[in-house]
Amino acid sequence: MRKTIDFSILFGLSLLLAAAVFCQAPNAAAKQFLVVLGTAQDAGYPQIGCERADCAAAQADRNKRELVVSLGLIDKAAGQKWLFEATPDIGEQLFAMNELLPGNATMPDGIFLTHAHIGHYTGLMYLGREAIGARGIPVFAMPRMSDFLRLNAPWSQLVDLKNIELRALENEKGIDLNSNLMVKPFIVPHRDEFSETVGFEIKGLRKTAVFIPDIDKWSKWDGDLKKVIESADHVLIDATFFKNGEIPNRDMSEIPHPFVEETIELLKTLDKKDRHKVIFIHFNHTNPLIRKNSAERKQIEKLGYGVADRGLLLDLS
Repeated sequence: MRKTIDFSILFGLSLLLAAAVFCQAPNAAAKQFLVVLGTAQDAGYPQIGCERADCAAAQADRNKRELVVSLGLIDKAAGQKWLFEATPDIGEQLFAMNELLPGNATMPDGIFLTHAHIGHYTGLMYLGREAIGARGIPVFAMPRMSDFLRLNAPWSQLVDLKNIELRALENEKGIDLNSNLMVKPFIVPHRDEFSETVGFEIKGLRKTAVFIPDIDKWSKWDGDLKKVIESADHVLIDATFFKNGEIPNRDMSEIPHPFVEETIELLKTLDKKDRHKVIFIHFNHTNPLIRKNSAERKQIEKLGYGVADRGLLLDLS
């Protein structure tokens, strides 16, 4: 069962005040849950250089802006929380997650990274000496991703000063966060200039979520998306672009994400129950799904699919 939190943030309020109204308490029965902390592609929304009317409106109205893709994982019974992706918006996202688990430490019990593209790891910089000066935050990453952070400045300074502690992940090998939570990475094809790319399976007390914010075309993947959806309870998948030709004057084959139109065609035989598990996320600023009242968004929802909003709660208990 999915619930959505109301995000009513007045333009011009401070970051702290914004965080205070970012989230409301989830259903008291939910012992473990994911919360969507951002839905935009790496450059956020509105994106730098965008001169469209909707981008100008989002610049003027905080309620229309969107943070970069991130999930929070919260176990209320254990008093623990983890962050998936370290985005440039990590400060506001951590404040928001802490609203859902008040009275606990500000920093998460760990951070999971999918890959080395700008929206997914650069928030680590705020853990360093110029900002919070964190101590030993576990950062879970695959081998190439770990080497990238360890061997390249300024990220290497985080390791050297022990602001972060790199924890090794292995493809298809799950790690237990506690007795009732498991996270398993799995390799997906993507533009792996600096690191491999993974999705995550997140298994809770009774329910399972799958998170694939970035992937090349589904046909390049060894996995079977339909089977993944059938075996999980919540499946958050790459919806960077809605259709081909969305970015004018640019060869979109250079950024080969699955178009939402392609994904819908691939999944057209899914029954209504399984369609309801699918949640589109990671929207480029050109994707009309990022705008709540777009005709395309209404079309997708009418077909039975979900579209991620910041504050969406996904129960795992």
